[in-house]
Amino acid sequence: MKKIILFLGLSLLFSTGLVAKTQTIVFGAGCFWGVEKHFENLEGVKRATSGYTGGEYANPDYETVLKHKNSKKIQNHTEVVKVIYDESKISTEKLIKSFWELHDPTQGNQQGNDKGNNYRSAIYYTNDKQKEIAQASKKLYQKLLNKAGYGKITTEIKPLKKFYPAEVYHQNYLEKNPFGYCPNHSTGVKFTNEKIDIKTISPLGGKEIIVIDAEHCRFCEKFKENVTDQYKGTVPLRTAKQHALKGFKLSTKIEGTPTILFFENGKEVYAHTGYMEEKAFYKAVGAFKLGKESEGYDVAFNQKTDGRFCKQYAAFKNTGDGVFRDKISGDILFDTRDRFNSSSGWLSFFKAVDGATIEKEDNALGMRRVEIIAKKSGAHLGHVFDDAPGGKQRFCINATVLEFEPRKEIRKKMKE
Repeated sequence: MKKIILFLGLSLLFSTGLVAKTQTIVFGAGCFWGVEKHFENLEGVKRATSGYTGGEYANPDYETVLKHKNSKKIQNHTEVVKVIYDESKISTEKLIKSFWELHDPTQGNQQGNDKGNNYRSAIYYTNDKQKEIAQASKKLYQKLLNKAGYGKITTEIKPLKKFYPAEVYHQNYLEKNPFGYCPNHSTGVKFTNEKIDIKTISPLGGKEIIVIDAEHCRFCEKFKENVTDQYKGTVPLRTAKQHALKGFKLSTKIEGTPTILFFENGKEVYAHTGYMEEKAFYKAVGAFKLGKESEGYDVAFNQKTDGRFCKQYAAFKNTGDGVFRDKISGDILFDTRDRFNSSSGWLSFFKAVDGATIEKEDNALGMRRVEIIAKKSGAHLGHVFDDAPGGKQRFCINATVLEFEPRKEIRKKMKE
């Protein structure tokens, strides 16, 4: 019963948002004794631990770090402090600003009289938000340092790989040794009312797709390579970090990446977390853009057929010079140079654009036909018959799954 009560209590805390937004970041600003003391005394910091990171060898200790402090053959670890903090009580921005003001980040492999690569200035981040704030604040602080006559910032900004706690006697050293070594290496240059400019995105209005990704997310990279890099649809698609969203109304809690979000006028309509196969993505785009109850969606994904001489056919049968794109993926499927009037009531082409479609045997409804499918989106386009003039093939295509683009617009884009 106690376990059940504890579980319910924790569930309530999580559901009401009362659990602290705990984050971890690691700073290197010279001898870690003073750095640890500085951050431990900041309100909102839960714990500060001295240690080592940033090197290329395993299991460093104080002796090996000192041994390699002047080495040019091996990447040494630096003396750092791992800071665990409650972001609801101290912002990441305030914490990183405090780091810059704590020491002189222009000295390279030293801080004051402490010389060696183990004393180099460094920030090791654990999420994309920390990375962006670190990089943006560095640019801002560089301007302030330049005004004060200081040189170029040499701070290392990298993702945290592995943190090695320092020996026990180094932990809380100045608490145990109140008169211990604790030099002040700060430049005296402080942030005032400067605003750190972090890249954000706001709703475009209308329908749009946002892909939330993260650094070192292999499924994000795979989704980018297989899907978003090839996407040419007319629904705008952008990729961003979770913290960059401003002004969007989310109903889904983002708990993994990639997360694909479909918005209309800034309000979430649909979301998918995790890797999404190409065909599944385009089916979701079809439902989002066309509507699941629309004729176009019914044709594309339920293998239905436009009505003969339908409204969209009438709009497309006499267009000027140009191409017809897949309404879902944006791929060019047919060219007006291959179009002809078959008087059938459906758009007719002698052929499709090379490599844009797939032909598949279709024996449905007691007939033997060849189905034409959009290669990328998987949308049903129509059928191909051997009854065109001159003994050629007739690609009989549904108009509701296409979009027309004048050739002059394509040429204009190519020049831009």
